[in-house]
Amino acid sequence: MVATPAELKTPSDLERNAIGTVAEALNAILADSYALYIKSKNFHWHVSGPHFRDYHLMLDEQAAQILATTDAIAERVRKIGSTTLRSIGHIARLKRIEDNDAEFVSAPDMLAELHRDNLALVESLREAKEIVDKAGDNGTSGILDDWTDEAEERAWFLFATGQRG
Repeated sequence: MVATPAELKTPSDLERNAIGTVAEALNAILADSYALYIKSKNFHWHVSGPHFRDYHLMLDEQAAQILATTDAIAERVRKIGSTTLRSIGHIARLKRIEDNDAEFVSAPDMLAELHRDNLALVESLREAKEIVDKAGDNGTSGILDDWTDEAEERAWFLFATGQRG
């Protein structure tokens, strides 16, 4: 972890090494959230087919929900006394959600891919929960529960919407 200038070291009662571990987990979640936001918007813009309107609106709602978490994640990192993402390159280095640059993706494939990505985010959120609980970071722990619930709900909607028959 890069040394933080004194001006950015928000006082915290967490141990210094715990701050680094929590910040690392949250910054990875933040990078994944931006990647998932962009992918959701990409699919929102490019969805087509008989359920266009429903999918278009759902993907836009989900993208907005994901984007709304990004500021809270970054501010949580700052509240505990660390620093957060600074650029698109920084996001690219930390994200674990894969890009999809395909010229065309069918609507069912979009839903399935976003379903998998949201479940991957849930897994990362659960791993972060273990880290923050070990660090005694109750504030972050509670917020992670909310973000996990939101990602699980998105995954559920994507799965249910993508069912055929």
